[in-house]
Amino acid sequence: METPILARIDQPADLKQLSLPELTQLATELRQVLLNKVSHTGGHVGPNLGVVELTIAFHTIFNSPVDKVVWDVSHQSYTHKILTGRKQAWLDPAHYDDVSGYTAPEESPHDYFNIGHTSTSIALATGMAVARDLEGQTGNVMAVIGDGSLSGGLALEGLNIAATLKSNLIILVNDNGMAIAEDHGGIYQNLRELRATNGTSTHNLFKDFGLDYRYVDDGNDLETMLTAFKTIKDIDHPIVLHVHTEKGHGYQPAITNKEAFHWHVPFDLTTGQTLHPNTKETYTDVIHATLENELTAKTPITAITAAVPGTYDLKRFGRRHPDRYFDVGIAEQESITFAAGQAQQGLRPIVFHSGTFLQRAYDQLSHDLGINKLPVTIMVAGGRINAGDPTHQGIFDVAMLSNIPNLTYLAPTTKEELQAMMHWALHQDNGPVAIRVPSNDVQSAPLVADFKATKMHTLHTGRQVALLGVGSLLPLASAVQQQLTDHQIDATLIDPRDISDPDMTTLAALKADHQLVVTVEEASLSGGFGEKVSRYYGNSTMRVLNFGATKRFNDRETTAELLHEFKLTPPQIVTAITEQLTQP
Repeated sequence: METPILARIDQPADLKQLSLPELTQLATELRQVLLNKVSHTGGHVGPNLGVVELTIAFHTIFNSPVDKVVWDVSHQSYTHKILTGRKQAWLDPAHYDDVSGYTAPEESPHDYFNIGHTSTSIALATGMAVARDLEGQTGNVMAVIGDGSLSGGLALEGLNIAATLKSNLIILVNDNGMAIAEDHGGIYQNLRELRATNGTSTHNLFKDFGLDYRYVDDGNDLETMLTAFKTIKDIDHPIVLHVHTEKGHGYQPAITNKEAFHWHVPFDLTTGQTLHPNTKETYTDVIHATLENELTAKTPITAITAAVPGTYDLKRFGRRHPDRYFDVGIAEQESITFAAGQAQQGLRPIVFHSGTFLQRAYDQLSHDLGINKLPVTIMVAGGRINAGDPTHQGIFDVAMLSNIPNLTYLAPTTKEELQAMMHWALHQDNGPVAIRVPSNDVQSAPLVADFKATKMHTLHTGRQVALLGVGSLLPLASAVQQQLTDHQIDATLIDPRDISDPDMTTLAALKADHQLVVTVEEASLSGGFGEKVSRYYGNSTMRVLNFGATKRFNDRETTAELLHEFKLTPPQIVTAITEQLTQP
């Protein structure tokens, strides 16, 4: 790929030597580079294509890192990274994995935070501006925040404090009319009105906060953005620069299907089609079948999500039952408390979440649901050991949810268990129930006649060693059981089901003819299921081994590497068990 202009760019200062036609050519080259990489590796497509011109203009007019930019979520920072000395990670396949998909201070002095969640940039930038002033320093501080992120409460809290500053602060609202999916909520009516009136409407959210305000209609026009930044550079008070951009700009498949191309797996660059589509039954299919069954049975369910409908294909449900589907936008706290209000009035809401985002609503989970014992069902996807960025880890949900009083956290191992647990959750009155959606391929096994969602299920009764495989790792525990037979060990195999309060009846029975209990979970060991089992046996002669993830933020190691490091492979677990049994 020929990139003659980009070849001349190593640092932002190099941009200042380019003419407008050269900068325009650079934008074209950058789109080619971005698309070439993400089509091979997957990544955030639409957000990055939409801010190419905006980013070039910033680094041309401002003087980073003296002038500082904080990217909200930072999933749109690819161009920023390319222009700040990291272009080889997009140009050379051998270096594709060298940098994070988000800002990372360890990579560059042009990045200030590891950021992967939304609505934080205004508060962060406001704090940086205060520090600049108190330390007697100079320079511009800019927060870039998408319109979708404005629905997060922290963004509005940030605006509230930003308006009190008496010095330079630039808040750039990158308004493309989208969060991950479409925007939802009253705040967006005002943004649409501002776009329709070229920023002149008398109804202006930002002015109502007491902030100065300017509007840019075409944020994908480079000359326009250069002019806008020249005008506000070194401004002596807080200002909102409201910029209208197009998500996916320059690539038609990403424009046509903005939600799908927010983040996309590897795809054919010509057609936009996924390279390796999954045609098998998924747990999402199982969930949707269960929802329809419950509605047929007149269960008063609703479905709620906080801007992640694609994770569960919830628009499918919304098309069939629009009056029962609610997307509250990027507002995890709202999703939980909104559900609490519904449950208190007799509905049976189901809140669909990703585990890495659900942590943003911890107080609501504890206070609004736990204390009030409200029967809200929470589906938790992404609970697994994964190879992603440290901001998007799926191993902390068990420690968080399983230790909230009155909340039951269930880990199904098959589609039959998932269906039965959803049904049980929707028809009980003891409190909130969270269900950890399995992350492996769909497993199937008939339910036993005496199925109870909170009672451990013994799949095989042996002796000496008991293996407890949680959720998606039950197949791993089963593989260990099979390999132990080579050592003349007939191990008991158990599906724990309830990972918040272990079934003590089953645990007590193991004391009779077992020496060792082994827990296997795809979550942090600290605060996890295994610790609960270890605590139960603490004053007995029972030995316990816990296998799971180390308490840390993993950073772009492969899943296979992490599983091996955490000793979550059958040979490693078998070795640990046999060594433990030989000890006096």
